[in-house]
Amino acid sequence: MLFTLGTISCIVALLVALGLSRRRVYPLPLLPGGPRPIPFLGNALQLDTKRPWLTYAAWGKTWLVAHRLFSKLLDLTSCLIVGKIFRSRILGIDMIIINSETIAHELLEKRSANYSTRPVIRTNELVGLAFNSVMLPYGETLRQHRKIYHQVLRAEVLISYHEIYSRHANGLVIDLLDVTSDSLQQHVEAYSGSLIMTVTYGHLANEGSLLSRVHELFDIGKQTITPEKAAMFTAFPFLEKLPFWCFGGAFALIGRSRELSQQLFDEPFNEVKAQMADGTASRSLVADFLSQARDDTGEDTMKAVALTGYIGKTGIETTASALQTFLLAMVLYPDVQSRTRAEIDQAVEHDSMPCLDNRASLPYLDAILCEVVRWYPPAPLGVAHATSNDDVYEGHFIPKGAIVMVNQWALSRDEDIFPDASRFDPSRHLTVDGKLKNPFVNHFAFGHGRRICPGRWFAENGLWTAFSTILAVLRIDHAKDSNGDKIEVTPEYTTGSVICPKPFPCSFEVVNTTRAAHIRAMMNLK
Repeated sequence: MLFTLGTISCIVALLVALGLSRRRVYPLPLLPGGPRPIPFLGNALQLDTKRPWLTYAAWGKTWLVAHRLFSKLLDLTSCLIVGKIFRSRILGIDMIIINSETIAHELLEKRSANYSTRPVIRTNELVGLAFNSVMLPYGETLRQHRKIYHQVLRAEVLISYHEIYSRHANGLVIDLLDVTSDSLQQHVEAYSGSLIMTVTYGHLANEGSLLSRVHELFDIGKQTITPEKAAMFTAFPFLEKLPFWCFGGAFALIGRSRELSQQLFDEPFNEVKAQMADGTASRSLVADFLSQARDDTGEDTMKAVALTGYIGKTGIETTASALQTFLLAMVLYPDVQSRTRAEIDQAVEHDSMPCLDNRASLPYLDAILCEVVRWYPPAPLGVAHATSNDDVYEGHFIPKGAIVMVNQWALSRDEDIFPDASRFDPSRHLTVDGKLKNPFVNHFAFGHGRRICPGRWFAENGLWTAFSTILAVLRIDHAKDSNGDKIEVTPEYTTGSVICPKPFPCSFEVVNTTRAAHIRAMMNLK
């Protein structure tokens, strides 16, 4: 009989709880806490473990409303942080949840020296992803990784990638003309995957196999690499000694995950190395590394950087999620689609394709970029930070080692900043004279402080080019059933550390035959 992770945790937690008699004494009050916790388990059983961002957002809103009510009834001074930052405790581990962009900026930006490391996520190591730049603790290894990212992914360098963006976006448009609801996700992921692979490894013979294995690895990882689940192995280290099949779900595939991680760590790098030897390598991050004199950067460091770039926050899943959300929004909000196409047609000649050189003339399209990742943030809880030292915020104590999470979902639904937040409305990101309020690369979806995503310019250019190319050629609409009636679409999303829309029916129609012919000619298609 299989034991579930929850069953094991409950039994062990109750036993351990019996022996708890000592508590740390803090010099100041802790941040307001969540619902009344269960001994030792804390708030673990009160979370929606599949969508914890919804629970954290709901808790914050409930406490804020209750506090405002009692403050008014009892004539108390209002506390500005209630519901916007609070403490949750899971299996003895402190988790600080931030539901406010202002507080996220105050702590993670202004106090970045104390909030730039990562918590030890044991599941990250267990599934074979210890090399992942995103989860490295703050230190010399991370600095080496980010130095390489800066060299190849900073805005100035990406100018040389413009042709790559356009070529891949043109291919995506051709694919979308023959798309079905079942294959839409496949085409979108192929675009994001081939784009980042071209820059990272160049052209590889086994690209299809690599991509399928990356998706398999990510499917396992995104269900296991969360602070809530990692807390289990931190609280009960002996669980690592048990066979992982007894936990069920994605944990049962940890052995497979380790195997995939090692394959992906070595194989694409070694293929580029072989191409360099026989003179067939195309320019890429890895090829440039292998062709240049190296300082103190070893091959394992380069392998880690390349693979993280491919599968991490600059890579396949987050870009594909944003692109699918864009297509979903275009189906549901045809007025937004029409306005954008009109902007493109005004700025770009009828027989030409929009390119990044036209960007300054297309502010509404930039606003769509911002709204896509605001409407449904690809990583609703971002990536966890941790405190390097004790801290105090607004008279409340934040202990060293606390896990700090920015609830991007709560930020995206802050009605004080985004009125009617559930509506997709790019105009909210424009000034009254039609200019973009804030650059896309500063969006909270890319993180904060010293751990902000180093590939945000690459992701921005890839998404912008895809959005503009699609809308310049195609109309995205509801699919129709056998009776010719419109099939209604409701936004539904997957779960995990990165989310994306569940498959939805839609149709694509060419609205500019000249541009479509232009793309076919460029792709050498009839």
